[in-house]
Amino acid sequence: MKKILILNGPNLNLLGKREPEIYGSEGFESYFESMNSKFSDLSLEYFQSNHEGAIIDKLHECGFDELYQGIVLNAGAYTHTSIAIGDAVAGISTPVVEVHISNVFARAAYRHHSYISVNAVGVIVGLGLKGYELAINFFEKQ
Repeated sequence: MKKILILNGPNLNLLGKREPEIYGSEGFESYFESMNSKFSDLSLEYFQSNHEGAIIDKLHECGFDELYQGIVLNAGAYTHTSIAIGDAVAGISTPVVEVHISNVFARAAYRHHSYISVNAVGVIVGLGLKGYELAINFFEKQ
């Protein structure tokens, strides 16, 4: 069975509570349950951390494991600040799709740069939680 890791960064544990006008009103846990039902032929794993090192550790853990088909990464604000997470994505063999719930290009200018994109196989921006589903669809078809 194909395994896909969904890896969320800082403040994404607050989905459904934090700025619902930007991020929506659904919490990620309920969304993840619906994704497990929709993609019952896949083994989806979810990990969220507010800590940069924990995100890097998880990328290293899954990034060389041949059981993982791919990683869906929303590094949150670390996308725009963490050279270390960008380097971790560059250093692993498991492909990564970068996802952002909001359209980062319609927000503050500092959000327009990503240290991850250059090493991701694709980027999905501004489609809400649907972006995760699209990334999973991509890996499912591989």
